[in-house]
Order: sequence, then C-alpha cells, then structure tokens
Amino acid sequence: MRSLSITAALVCLALLNSAFAEEKLSMSDADKAMYAELLDNNPAEMDVAEGEQLFGALIGTAGYAKMLGVKEKDLPKYIAGFPRYVEPAKKVVTLAQTIQMAAAASEKPVPKLESKEMVKMSAYVKSIANGQKTNIDVKANKHMAEMMKLGQEVFEERRGGRGLSCNNCHSMDIVGQRLRMQPLPDLGAKETAAAGTWPAYRMTQSQMVTLDKRMQQCMKNALLAEIPLGSKEIVALEVYVTNKTKGNPISVPSVKR
Repeated sequence: MRSLSITAALVCLALLNSAFAEEKLSMSDADKAMYAELLDNNPAEMDVAEGEQLFGALIGTAGYAKMLGVKEKDLPKYIAGFPRYVEPAKKVVTLAQTIQMAAAASEKPVPKLESKEMVKMSAYVKSIANGQKTNIDVKANKHMAEMMKLGQEVFEERRGGRGLSCNNCHSMDIVGQRLRMQPLPDLGAKETAAAGTWPAYRMTQSQMVTLDKRMQQCMKNALLAEIPLGSKEIVALEVYVTNKTKGNPISVPSVKR
C-alpha cells in the first residue's frame, strides 16, 4: 500500500507538470524581479558581516585555526572540506559544531545551534571558503566512510505516514519536475550546488537559513519528524548531500526562493 501511495503521488506530480502552463508554475514576474534585485543586494550580506563581528568577539580566526590544528592561511581550503572528522571532537562535525567547540575551548559562552547568532557566524565562517571548491573526502577515514553510509541511509529511508524520503523529491528521475510551483533541483548540479550555497537567504522566509535547518524544513513539509540539529543523523545527511556537491564552488550567502 505504501508503494502504491508513493507511486500515485509521483504520477499526480507528473500530471501537474503537463496540466498547467509553464508561466503558472514559475515565479511571478514580481518575484523574478525581486530575485534579480536580491542577487545584487542580498540582505543576508549584512548578516554575514554581523557574523564576522560576533565570531571575532567570540573566537577569532587565529584561535579557531589553532583549535582545528591548521594554519590560519589554510582555513579557506580546510573549511571547504566540511563536514569532516576533527581530532578534538573525535567525530565528524559540521562547521557550526566547530564554532561551539572553539567557544568552549576559549571558555566563552557556547551558542546554541539554532540561535540567530550561530546562523550568522556559520555563514561568515563558510564565506571564508568562498571561491574554493567543495572538497569533502568521504574516504578520508573510517569515520567519514561510516557517516557517508549513514547519510545515504537517512536520505533514502521512508518515514512518516506517507512513507516519504529525501530521495522521493531528489532522485535523478524526479529532478526537474515541480512541487509547489518550484522545480525540484539536482542537489549536485553546479547551478544549485546545494551544500556550497548554504547558508542562504530564503525569499519566502525573508531570512538566512542554514543547510541543516533547510533539511529540517523539508522534513516538516513532508510531515516527517524533524531530525534534531547536531544529531549524528543530521550531520550524516549533510555529509551525503555535500558529497553530491563535491567539486562545485562555494558561494555564501546565496539567494533561494
């Protein structure tokens, strides 16, 4: 029954694509104009600038690099490899988690993952790697290999009353179709470069959103229980999605619908 319901849902989605005119399924002219304007004047740039100030006051790039065990000049390339295994944590972590680690090591207040301050600092730290190509290495060690495997399992696992998974909307045979008037993207394509373009400013929410929070929003929209931020499963999911983007340039903050 579950397989039938999923098949029916996908058939309905395909029918929607053919039943409506392209212009009715795309952004309105006003939204397109707003999107073009935001590309030149991204409000999230101010958040990134504030994130730089917050990060400097809390840790600073020198202290951050020292905690990670790398040279400050090597931070851009190193940051482009996250999520990754870091020795001080003894596990695979996200950039936001390393900010927490650095704050704790400096005996400073540790910001919560869901806080506005963390979103801004995460965006700033990720922006240090702007122009770098995502270089995550899922074969670097057993920890990364295990997280890659877990991430794929989470991505493909059917959950909830509808039996949906991330793969239902992002498998290659679905990419390009539309859901809620929005094309379903190829997460690894250069044009979308999912992991390399988040945190991003979301037009529909008028705020900057991180990749893990965006994944939670997808789960909520699909009526699935949200996987907690910072959990092994959400980090693994970010590893899996980031690996799809490997080799594509990082550009933060971007603009998303």
